[in-house]
Amino acid sequence: MRSIRNLLTIICLFSAAVFAKPPVKSLDYKFKGKISREVLENYLDRAITMQSLLIGQGDFNDNLRMIKNVGPKFIGRAVCQWGQEGDIPNNLIKEKDLAARVHAVDPDIILQACIFEIVTPEVNQLPVPDWAFKALNLPVEHRNFNYDAMLYPDGKFKGQWGRGSVPDVSQTETKLFFYFLGASYIDAGIEGLHFGQVELMNKNDKDLDHYAQILGLIRDYAHKHARRKMVICDSHVPSGGFVKDGHLLMDVHAFPLRIEEIPDKPEEAKLEVGHTDALFLRSKGGITPSGWSCEHLPYLVEFDNYGVSKQPSQAHAAGLTIWVWGYDEISWFAHQPMAYRQNWLHYAFDWVQKTDPNGHVEMPGGRQTTSPLDKKKWYYANNPSSTVPAGQGDEDTIRDIWAANDKSKTNQPSTK
Repeated sequence: MRSIRNLLTIICLFSAAVFAKPPVKSLDYKFKGKISREVLENYLDRAITMQSLLIGQGDFNDNLRMIKNVGPKFIGRAVCQWGQEGDIPNNLIKEKDLAARVHAVDPDIILQACIFEIVTPEVNQLPVPDWAFKALNLPVEHRNFNYDAMLYPDGKFKGQWGRGSVPDVSQTETKLFFYFLGASYIDAGIEGLHFGQVELMNKNDKDLDHYAQILGLIRDYAHKHARRKMVICDSHVPSGGFVKDGHLLMDVHAFPLRIEEIPDKPEEAKLEVGHTDALFLRSKGGITPSGWSCEHLPYLVEFDNYGVSKQPSQAHAAGLTIWVWGYDEISWFAHQPMAYRQNWLHYAFDWVQKTDPNGHVEMPGGRQTTSPLDKKKWYYANNPSSTVPAGQGDEDTIRDIWAANDKSKTNQPSTK
């Protein structure tokens, strides 16, 4: 009898070994000081725009609820400071508090702030801190930032944005301001910096010496003070990227999706390699700031906002070649019926993966819109509720797309 029991035990153990499920592979989101390509792309596969999240745009508690439901790892444009420099000191206090609340939900999340291609006369209200002068090896002065000293000496792009102008990165005052912003955002818990349309700001920096200097100084600060001792830098790069002596200046490239109208299908649109200046298959490679090399740097494509034409919902609207049925990208998207929006997110995510594996779609979570026909001024992916009545209900679709992608990467059943 004992022999039979022993045999049955052996059989059971053997069966358990044969039929046991292998341990579920978890995706890696750990980095410190530098980031591997695998970890970086894990983040980019769960990237979402939540514009001005850390300034309190929308209902912050419901945004936290959506973050828990959807599971983003990279939140783009969480600080979206477009001019209005006089608000920066108070905004930094709020951003630090709200960033801590996001990290209490998930400490792995990278929050991104923007250092845009704009400066306005309001910058004259901001005092220059002593530590900014010292970082640039400048004599310490007791003064405020100087708007005029940041502009192109020949007047290029002055008034480009109404009261605001495009700063010239070759000017010492511009670098002083950018360093102040970068270090201040890092102190607030930010680990991603988007530098906007860098190719507007480097007309006097063709060799990229000035961009290399200021990015190097900001990275040095991050290595000492950031949460995980580094900051992920990206920018819009219509030329394909900034490369200096074989070294990439950015950790990630970024660009609008560049959505193309389908003329014979009203309001429908698609993605296409080579449409206007789309980045697909054009991201430059080199040695990354983390030390690994690539033929093409990973990049994000996002639903951009830049206004609306005088012919909304019309094909080939006059003006910009990048109108989508007369709208910018996010306004066009927000204007579509729910079923089309949700199908289009699946389509875009799959199309980019198949067309250029270096590309990653930054999902729309919240972004400014310009939509005169339905009067909407903001797109929220949040499920509609009494708290967020304007929510458009796309969050579960984003969650499901990411869950399916995680499943394909780990080759394991989804745990959603």
